[in-house]
Amino acid sequence: MKFVQTNKAPSAIGPYSQAVVANGMVFTSGQIALTPEGVMLESDIVIQTKQVLKNLQAVLEEAGASMSSVIKTTIFLDSMDDFSAVNEIYAEAFGSHKPARSTVAVKTLPKNALVEIDAIALVK
Repeated sequence: MKFVQTNKAPSAIGPYSQAVVANGMVFTSGQIALTPEGVMLESDIVIQTKQVLKNLQAVLEEAGASMSSVIKTTIFLDSMDDFSAVNEIYAEAFGSHKPARSTVAVKTLPKNALVEIDAIALVK
């Protein structure tokens, strides 16, 4: 088992790793719209989703994976009213690659984020 840490994504804000690699797979922690410097971005679903996916990509790459090796994602939304906007940005980030996915609405996310995304991917 290998614990993943990159300065290209925000550090964990609790007692967990950005990701763990085990048995040829990487399991990421949920990414929110923190910059790598730890600054929370404004409450705009488009801006936050783009930063979340940028963070996710950085963690995956540090683990030896990529967006195209993602098997499954989970999206947590502050409001299902943002589903369409998130879907559009998510589709751009993954292109023709379409991993399995769950999307759920939750009451509150860390730092009052609007969106959080985690992933499971194959390591190259």
